[in-house]
Amino acid sequence: MFDIKWIREKPKAFDEAMNLRGLPPQAESLVQLDDNRRAHISKLQEAQEERNRASKEIGKAKGAGDEEAAQKAIAEVAKLKSFLQTGEEEGKTLSKAVSDALSVLPNIPYEDVPVGEDEDDNVEIRLVGDKPVLDFDPKEHFELGEALGQMDFDTAAKLSGSRFVLLNNGLARLERALGQFMLDLHTTEHGYAEVSPPVLVREEVLYGVGNLPKFEEDLFKTTDGRWMIPTSEAPLTNIVREEIVPADYLPRRYTALTNCFRAEAGSAGRDTRGMLRQHQFSKVELVSITDAESSNAEHERMLSCAEEVLKQLGLHYRVVTLCTGDLGFSAHKTYDIEVWLPGQNAYREISSCSVCGDFQARRMNARYRVEGDKQLRYCHTLNGSGIAVGRALIAVMENFQNQDGSIRVPQVLGRYMGGITRIESN
Repeated sequence: MFDIKWIREKPKAFDEAMNLRGLPPQAESLVQLDDNRRAHISKLQEAQEERNRASKEIGKAKGAGDEEAAQKAIAEVAKLKSFLQTGEEEGKTLSKAVSDALSVLPNIPYEDVPVGEDEDDNVEIRLVGDKPVLDFDPKEHFELGEALGQMDFDTAAKLSGSRFVLLNNGLARLERALGQFMLDLHTTEHGYAEVSPPVLVREEVLYGVGNLPKFEEDLFKTTDGRWMIPTSEAPLTNIVREEIVPADYLPRRYTALTNCFRAEAGSAGRDTRGMLRQHQFSKVELVSITDAESSNAEHERMLSCAEEVLKQLGLHYRVVTLCTGDLGFSAHKTYDIEVWLPGQNAYREISSCSVCGDFQARRMNARYRVEGDKQLRYCHTLNGSGIAVGRALIAVMENFQNQDGSIRVPQVLGRYMGGITRIESN
């Protein structure tokens, strides 16, 4: 969410930033909406002053025995009261118009974000590790899983429809092992506090992180008005919603392993085979709440924490910076980690780490106080996948596959797998 005062002061810079996001100029229309609101507030203030003056006139007139003047003042007070009551509702409508217009506008990209239209314009920063050397034609994860008898899309479709999967035996345990490994790594080595948050949240929680109102079609809503989280970024970030915390309370770092739910409304025809794009999936999320000065350094730190998961699993990946056209709604800047999938012969995103500045904090009214400073400041927020468990399962399956279709278990997962070193068919 933007500060309309900043837009008013720097309309050209704001419009240039929106242009990078592929949007037309916005500043003039936003300032006009705010002018309407401000003009109406001025009228209300003037009317209130007139009402106060007229009220005093009633007492003076009655004290002087001038009943005609008193009745005239009473009539004026009644008229002004009616205007103020109606005007207050109109003021709320005008304020909502400004807020609604601001709420659907994406965050401003940082200056070092590459300019581009889509994922083809993202910029590779580095490659890490080596691609596996396979002396046979690698299979995709769903071919491996179905041949093992441990990845069942047909039964899942019978239970829930398309874009669901039923895992069993070794693959079910491997998925669980991956999630537990990630949580242990982030809590014991990276300093994140583990949280088990609700996966059903109120509307204002999703509004706070920018999922609503713009992306309503990609979310699932319950009959009682709650929403199923698309990622635990939503409840974790909102822990500080409507809070004022001392500066020395920051940074706060949270992690959670939860089920996540997405309607995938805009992905018709994409990744229809396999587990890459599901309505329900599990993910380990990383969230940081910082002060304004620390957020950029925290972004680099968060990226390194997510990378460490892939390094310890022994997976080859690359890191890219998203261009302006591929940047998420709430982000100033985003790094994507793309893991190598031999079965697809392609890199696929497995983690996104974003710095949002005070964009989300303004929507949540999350602030902090520096000791000795009277002015409150908005927190800065960051979020990242630490990492997507389902996609990590896909990556392990494809990178550690054997010619006979079995899957080797990465060494770091040994203690979570009860001594199982190889997943074979049922």
